[in-house]
Amino acid sequence: MGIKDLRADERPREKMLARGAGSLSDGELLAVLLRSGNRNCSALDLARQLLDLADGRLSVLFNLPQDRMLSLPGVGPGKAASVLAAFELGRRFLQEASNVVKSPVLTARRVHDLMIPQLKGLQHEECWVLFLNEHQYLVGKLRISSGGGNSTTMDVRQIIRAALDKGASALILVHNHPSGNPTPGPADIRRTEELRKGVTVVGLTLLDHVVIADDACFSFSDDRMYKV
Repeated sequence: MGIKDLRADERPREKMLARGAGSLSDGELLAVLLRSGNRNCSALDLARQLLDLADGRLSVLFNLPQDRMLSLPGVGPGKAASVLAAFELGRRFLQEASNVVKSPVLTARRVHDLMIPQLKGLQHEECWVLFLNEHQYLVGKLRISSGGGNSTTMDVRQIIRAALDKGASALILVHNHPSGNPTPGPADIRRTEELRKGVTVVGLTLLDHVVIADDACFSFSDDRMYKV
């Protein structure tokens, strides 16, 4: 059955315009992006097949290689570009919304909420630093490294220079674990001590190192894991 064979109020685009985007399923939203199917299936069928490639999870679809999308009959460069552009716009929206911080950064949960837009769904490790003023308000953040599947590197001198440039008095180290387990390993512990010693020499304070794994995080300061 093609989309034109559905009742008007069941067609994804018409349904969205009438009821709002929130009323659509993931497959229906993808169908709106794809716009059309092929001679053998509708845009909605094609959207469902695309979701099947990602095991029904948007986080997997976000990381799906472009050539994997293009391997699906009916998905050409234009359709793949639309899906990739939608995900990137969503990520940028979350990053933009999180840039305005009107309350002090006092807890690991707050750090998680600030950084999850940048780190959610990544299949590689990234290491970031949050720079705080004397009231623990965020005055800047910086990605200092992006590594492979389970490792990143860290330049302490780069972090100190950035902190002094921003007039920060304290900082919080943040990185993600793509494995889904935020428990720190020996390398994480060494990295934390290396940074703590380095910034203390110039009068800065390392308040915490927070390891994020989507819906959980580990705080070195509290020495405990939180479910978010």
